[in-house]
Amino acid sequence: MRFVLRLLMSIAVALSVGFGLSYYALTDGRLFGAVSLGPWTTWPDIGSPAPNPYSNGHITRAAALHLGRSEGLQFVATTDSDGDALDLGCTYRLDGHVPVSTFWTLAAVDANWVNLAAPGTDAALRSSEIIRQSDGALAIHVGTQLRPDTWLELNGSGPFSLVLTLYDTTALSSFASSDVTMPSITLEDCA
Repeated sequence: MRFVLRLLMSIAVALSVGFGLSYYALTDGRLFGAVSLGPWTTWPDIGSPAPNPYSNGHITRAAALHLGRSEGLQFVATTDSDGDALDLGCTYRLDGHVPVSTFWTLAAVDANWVNLAAPGTDAALRSSEIIRQSDGALAIHVGTQLRPDTWLELNGSGPFSLVLTLYDTTALSSFASSDVTMPSITLEDCA
């Protein structure tokens, strides 16, 4: 009787751990194939012809159309550079350089990937629309409160994510992976 109880307990623990890790890998999966650069995270295998099994499962579960590896990379930030969650009640500033790419876009989305751009504005900020510093660095304000210079105007409340999509880029390719830098995300103030 004792043997049967221990066997059933072992099976229950094994199934719980197995299904739990599988669920984590398919929903978040930052430990499996993700590359983090500061607050930004990307999954470079997603666009490859033969992604790893965890990336493949993530693609299938999300049922999203992703860029091919030669087309570009998508970086997602859910926190600022200090590790605090991004909140629509606050204003943030992105500073620095974007990896070399032909074109890029910056958008804000909620947990369901619904775009948070304010009504009457473009859904994303494009690289051709920003004001650059004299050294080529960008300075973008993100939030619901009006700011000078380049501003990504948002609408809503609660947590959000920033999505930076680089098109036709060599970032994280075997040639240029050591010198990739991403813009920092700094909290300016909260309402």
